[in-house]
Order: sequence, then structure tokens, then C-alpha cells
Amino acid sequence: MLAAGIVIAGVALFWMVVTPVSPLGQWRPASVNVMSPAARSALMGSFDPFNRMQPRPELAAGPERVTDLPLTLYGLRYNAATGSGTAIIADNDGEQKIFRIGDEVTPDATLAGIAFDHVVISRSGARELLYLDQSKPAPVAQAATGPSRMPQPPSSDVIDPNAVSASALRGGVSVQPEMKGASFAGLSVYPNGNGSAFDAAGLQAGDIVTAIGGKPITSAGEAGSLVRALVPGRQVSLTVRRDGRDVPVQFQVAP
Repeated sequence: MLAAGIVIAGVALFWMVVTPVSPLGQWRPASVNVMSPAARSALMGSFDPFNRMQPRPELAAGPERVTDLPLTLYGLRYNAATGSGTAIIADNDGEQKIFRIGDEVTPDATLAGIAFDHVVISRSGARELLYLDQSKPAPVAQAATGPSRMPQPPSSDVIDPNAVSASALRGGVSVQPEMKGASFAGLSVYPNGNGSAFDAAGLQAGDIVTAIGGKPITSAGEAGSLVRALVPGRQVSLTVRRDGRDVPVQFQVAP
């Protein structure tokens, strides 16, 4: 009996040795496919993990010039974090339309990019720029006549230690025309980036700018007046609609 058990155990051991692991022969695990550093860098740079719903467009590099198309840029909203936004552009007939990046502006031109005060148009493979209307001079506040007991704003010769540079304001403030029905109500402002320049200017998200330097804003085409007012060393005076009230806002642009 013991001898029979030993024989059976020996046969089982022999069968285990000569039998392959699987019908396909000897199995070996697949090696790990490691991407090269260049491929990993390209993969991570192809998307924004914090703004996955709005991928930032990559514009082809090339020479730029001001476009000669019969178009007028009346307003825009720019998101510096993603490079996205919308633009209000009118054709030669004066008809205004809202365009997003990738939309066809004319049969041979598309909207390729948006910046603070201009848009980039791709036309037959070339990059052309269309700026906000800057043909009008910057508004200047009228001096008050007669005696006044109101405190005067600080002279432009005195530099405010909290002054903000013009470039920081252009990159830190997003401007969008505000409409109430079919009527123009002003320019809505929102922070871009970390919001430090926006806060330093005394603005709050959702403020509606209704006047610049005491001059009321009556159309979306005057959005360029806000850009032109950001002159180094200048004291900028705004009137904003905030929580249903008109609030004065003043800040100085650093020289």
C-alpha cells in the first residue's frame, strides 16, 4: 500500500514538471512601457488640469499686422488663465455679432485669439490684429468752477505707494459690455489671474463702469476709453454701479 502511494506521488510530480504552464507555452509578464522625458513633457503641456473644460488654444507663431478687413471691435471678454473669451465685432454694415475663438468672422477669416484690448484673426494662414476703437481721445475730467469745499484728489506728482502698473491692470482686469435688454448699461469688470491688481484698483467683481473721468459711457465702442485711461502716473477716476448704487472709484497708475 505504501509502495503504491509512493508510485502515484512520483507520477504526479513527473507530470507537474513536464506539463507547460498554459496552452500557449511559458508565460512571461509584459515589460513596462516607459515614456521618454520629451513625450511626458509634451503630454503634460497639451492640457490645463485646472481648466479641462476650456483648453487653452495654441496659436501658431508668425508675423502679425493690423488687419485691413472692414471690421470694428466694440467689446470683448478675456480670460487670461485659459486664453478664451468672447468678442463683439461689427462688419462693414455695422451689424454687431458675438464671436468665440474658432468662429468664422468672414468667409476667409476666423477668430484665433483674444487679448485685453485686441483680437487675433487667422486669415489665409496669416495672423492679423484687430484693436478696440482708439480713435477718440481719452476722457479728461472737467475742472470744477467756483469755490468748493470738497477734498481735492491727490496731485499726479505725488506717487501713491499702492499704485498699480498699467500692464498689471491690463492683464488683471476683464471687461465685458453690460446690456439691460436692448440698452447698453456700462462695462462689467471682473478679476483675472490672482486678482491682486483688480483689488488694488478698488474694484469688485461685477462692478459696472458707467463713467470714466466724469464722462458717461454710452456705448460698447467706448471700451477703449478705459484702456487709454491707463497712462503711467495718471490718477484714474471711475464711477461704477455696485449693488444698485453709483460708487466713485479712484486709483493711480504707477509710472
